Amino acid sequence: MPKREFPRSILAFQEWFVDEQACLDYLFECRWPGGFICPRCKGRDAYPITSRRLWQCAQCRYQASVTAGTIMHKTRLSLRLWFWAAYLVATGTPGMSARQLQRQLAMSRYDTAWTMLHKLRRAMVAPDRGLLSDEVEVDEFEIGGVEKGRSGGRSRIAKAASGIIAVEVRGNGSGRIRIELINDASAATVSEFIERTVSAGAIIHTDGWQGYAPLASKDFDHRPRSQAKAKRDGDTDPVLPRAHRAISNFKSWLRGTHRGVSAEHLQVYLDEFIFRYNRRRTPMAAFQTLLGLSSQHKPTTRAEIVAEGPQAVKTKLS
Repeated sequence: MPKREFPRSILAFQEWFVDEQACLDYLFECRWPGGFICPRCKGRDAYPITSRRLWQCAQCRYQASVTAGTIMHKTRLSLRLWFWAAYLVATGTPGMSARQLQRQLAMSRYDTAWTMLHKLRRAMVAPDRGLLSDEVEVDEFEIGGVEKGRSGGRSRIAKAASGIIAVEVRGNGSGRIRIELINDASAATVSEFIERTVSAGAIIHTDGWQGYAPLASKDFDHRPRSQAKAKRDGDTDPVLPRAHRAISNFKSWLRGTHRGVSAEHLQVYLDEFIFRYNRRRTPMAAFQTLLGLSSQHKPTTRAEIVAEGPQAVKTKLS
């Protein structure tokens, strides 16, 4: 992978990717940093078929695509449009809606911007991402409005989506995070999430919810702390401060950028927040991940995106 510094401004990015050929050259450099190698015969000589974004091996005539394994594979849109979309999404701190993307890239159809943005979001989840480690805070939370008659706490009366978050402890700050939607906060559900998300032997901080009790018998150092008991004892040290801060940031981001989201796509928006949070200090890695250059992603079609669920009523966020 080429070790370039990320463009420090929009003007610098425009100079990097001034036309379609510049984008093709960058993709070639990313795919074959040491020069072309034929995937079939390992030959080193090839010539470009620019109109089709292919390189043909001079020895066996195999045609290798520079967009294979990326979100741009078989796209009819210009590569420059994709590069700009990835740049705007990667560098826009509060995120970007499909309407904003359509306006900034002067797209004629909203549907094109929506599809492009959802493909970028699906590239945000690395298939081989590592487990959280060392010391981790875990908490559950709700996304959505409060319904009349709700009793509070973990009541299931409210029509709100439920989520669970894990945040690495890094001194006074936070490391990587993971967030997933859950059907309930039962012991089986939270234990399964933690075992799949956190490396064995890690210190797990939770509140006093009994659903976390089984962690004591698993390969973790479980350190629960009851918020109610801390309040009674006059303990002013906050319980799970990093998890609560990340949850608050997520809800503020979702309300401020998207207003409301379809329930069947909510996990995608969670994944987008995770992506932004975990790469907040590495914009080049974020840009390359979105284009699919950091890992091999199976291209997603619009039909697959739409088929993920029926068009549901938007979740009301409060």
